[in-house]
Amino acid sequence: MDTFVQQLINGLTVGSIYALIALGYTMVYGILRLINFAHGDIYMLGAYAGYFIARWLGFAGEPSVAGLAVVLVGSMLAAALLGMAIERFAYRPVRKYARMTTLITAIGMSLLLENLSVVIFEGTPRAFPELLHNSTYRLFGNAAISKTQLLIFGVSIILMLLLQWIVYRTKVGTAMRAVSFNLNSAKLMGINTDAIIVFTFALGSALAAAGGVLTAQYNPTIYPLMGIITGLKAFVAAVLGGIGNIPGAVLGGLLIGAAETFVVGYGQLVGIPSTYRDAVAFAILILVLLFRPAGLLGTTVQEKV
Repeated sequence: MDTFVQQLINGLTVGSIYALIALGYTMVYGILRLINFAHGDIYMLGAYAGYFIARWLGFAGEPSVAGLAVVLVGSMLAAALLGMAIERFAYRPVRKYARMTTLITAIGMSLLLENLSVVIFEGTPRAFPELLHNSTYRLFGNAAISKTQLLIFGVSIILMLLLQWIVYRTKVGTAMRAVSFNLNSAKLMGINTDAIIVFTFALGSALAAAGGVLTAQYNPTIYPLMGIITGLKAFVAAVLGGIGNIPGAVLGGLLIGAAETFVVGYGQLVGIPSTYRDAVAFAILILVLLFRPAGLLGTTVQEKV
């Protein structure tokens, strides 16, 4: 039982990161019907932003809650600005064209960010500084939870609740839901749709950066291509939960994280090597597309032709 609980804790830790990133995918898709393939790279750049902020402000050698908070908020602001710039200069000019054009633009932006990061930061992995002293709390038997895992759970829950409050309890959130329902009708109602789209990109990018910093505290190694697989898994999580559905993105992220962790812990008992942990997410994607394309919490929308 303690082994099961430990694997569950580890899975939900990873799943919380996937959920934060998946929220960005699902919000942008809900507004523009666009899969922002550069979102995983914003997660990577958020981790690098946290790395440099921690070193420049001197928090790398002095772990503290205040230092962690400053690094986390600073990286989120930097990623939000980056997300706004990407939307303004890459996506907005091609928004009026066919959906395939914006999709190709998103793939190109992803490749651009990855290769620029390799050139600027070099390909050598860097050790992310410890911003909070880690310690382990024993639950029962061999099951334990670390301070870093509690941090990931706590920050993720706070950010997800804050997002829910913004979307369902604020004026800008009402405008976001109106634009998601029908962009042209929202324009006719006087909503500045460009501003709402920019805000959505900024919000999603900030959540991805938070995921990058939290991941670096859990696994303190960052490198320019770290966002590829993680971003794809978060995309799978968004599809699993129902892309365009915020609670669905959270549910999908937690399920994907738990699934791949249980493959590592128990896969050999059923003949699945632990090295297949990455393949599990994409196998789940195929099954979801075959049997429930709308996702677990998504609804099928009929479009008039």
